[in-house]
Amino acid sequence: MSSLLSPLSAAHRARPGRRGGHTPRRRARTAANLTGAAVGAVAARGLYTVLTGRWGAEGDASRTPWHRVNFRGERVTLLEGPALAAGACAGIALTPGARPGLRAAAVLAGCGAAAFGAYDDLYGSQDSRGFGGHLRALARGRVTTGAVKIAGIGASGLAAAAALTRDPVDVLVNGALIAGSANLLNLFDLRPGRAAKVGLLAGASALARPAAAAVAAPALGATAALLPEDLGERAMLGDAGANALGALLGVAAAAGLSRRVRVGLLAGVVGLTAASEFVSFTRVIATTPPLRRLDEWGRRPPPVPVPRPVPALRPG
Repeated sequence: MSSLLSPLSAAHRARPGRRGGHTPRRRARTAANLTGAAVGAVAARGLYTVLTGRWGAEGDASRTPWHRVNFRGERVTLLEGPALAAGACAGIALTPGARPGLRAAAVLAGCGAAAFGAYDDLYGSQDSRGFGGHLRALARGRVTTGAVKIAGIGASGLAAAAALTRDPVDVLVNGALIAGSANLLNLFDLRPGRAAKVGLLAGASALARPAAAAVAAPALGATAALLPEDLGERAMLGDAGANALGALLGVAAAAGLSRRVRVGLLAGVVGLTAASEFVSFTRVIATTPPLRRLDEWGRRPPPVPVPRPVPALRPG
């Protein structure tokens, strides 16, 4: 009897997922993800330093296209966005163990979203705002920079999806998910650190899936490395950074989730994007205490209003 049970017990001990069964592979994946995150962080931080040295940081008096006025009325630099996109893509390209198709998809999506986002950052106007605003302008025969960005990110999203799979249904679902995620994350870039925090929280959930982690880890590393600049209100992601980070998170979701889950996630992305045309995310966050505390964490406190002196009444 023991001779019959011994092969079964040996197979049980060797079953994948048991203690010791896949430990070397898991350790290798963890090391690869840490390497990708470190490369993304170092590359993003280094490139940010180089770019701000060339075009000036937030306090530079020279006016360049890479400066914007934030919600406080202070000048900040948009160079955080290109630095994050390039750093994340460098980390993904150099992460060991990722399959070539996944690398190609991530670089296509990230660089494409960053390029078209930067185009809108540099040459866009505030005449038409939001997804619906650009489409309405297009219906009137006016092509806005936002419409060009939407088309460009959609095309790069489809190209990235085609690098992941040849199934036509999955290409369409993944392409829409990548482009939709790029657009949705950009809607949060209205306060210091908000879009970066949303990206960090969304990306952290992808680290448990090997294929998704190969993309998410470098993107999170690059985002975390530049978060102090964002929270300190010295820089902002802009369209280039927010679109790129959202597109990379879309690739991570496309690579690591089943079709059913991806379709559900795409429905959520579309629903939130549609809701943003009628509901202010900033107002919702401000009126929801847990979201407000998370949103304000690490940010400079609002200035305390100085009361105006009351003029003394003249006698008589």
